[in-house]
Amino acid sequence: MKVNQELDQSERDNCRTIGVVLPVSKPSTPATDNFDSNGDELYTPPLNFSMVDNGIFRSGFPDTANFSYLKTLGLRSIVYLCPEPYPEHNMEFLKANRIHLFQFGIEGTKEPFVNIPENIIREALKVVLDVRNHPLLIHCKRGKHRTGCLVGCLRKIQRWCLTSIFDEYQRFAAAKARLSDQRFMELFDASGFKDIPPCPCSCSRSRRPRGGGGGGGCNGALPVRHARHPAEVAAEELKERLALNRNESQLLGCQQQYA
Repeated sequence: MKVNQELDQSERDNCRTIGVVLPVSKPSTPATDNFDSNGDELYTPPLNFSMVDNGIFRSGFPDTANFSYLKTLGLRSIVYLCPEPYPEHNMEFLKANRIHLFQFGIEGTKEPFVNIPENIIREALKVVLDVRNHPLLIHCKRGKHRTGCLVGCLRKIQRWCLTSIFDEYQRFAAAKARLSDQRFMELFDASGFKDIPPCPCSCSRSRRPRGGGGGGGCNGALPVRHARHPAEVAAEELKERLALNRNESQLLGCQQQYA
């Protein structure tokens, strides 16, 4: 009997009520990551962002912090090179800004003997070359391999020499450059595409009214935005520097190739 009483007491000790302290919720405050100390909005480009050509950009996967910057580009289209579904918050951004999504699912793999689907690259190039889709952003996950292969094939259509194509690819891929990607670009047959000029809409610049205004120009020229945002001015300067570097790189690369 005494043993049973001791067991009952032991069970009561082991079954004491445990008090749970719930964390006190703090009042929500607006996010300040996208604003500086003066309250001005910050414009952050996506990872590996760069201008490819007039009306064509490249980057890694854009996040919510990059949406403000992307809005300054006046995008019409996004070429997405991953097979995974596009995130919901990204889709909401596209719908709010009337941006069309073209998805070409290319598996990201590190295997050296896995072939890059050339048919998908060709379909994506048709979208990129259509000026009706410009301004356009090409992106995959990191903006290195899949995006690099697509841009490299575009350069072959633009008749860049291989040295310049590989140099551009390696600048973005850095230490993770893949020989399989470079081999794919080398063997890619661009003869099925018509040659395109570096700046398909450059002739429309002289027709733009001062201070903005309506669109216009030839061959589906890009619409003129009403305000010149600092990010837009920076993109214009980047385009000019890119054109100079491209010409110098092509000249140097071709000299080395035929030396």
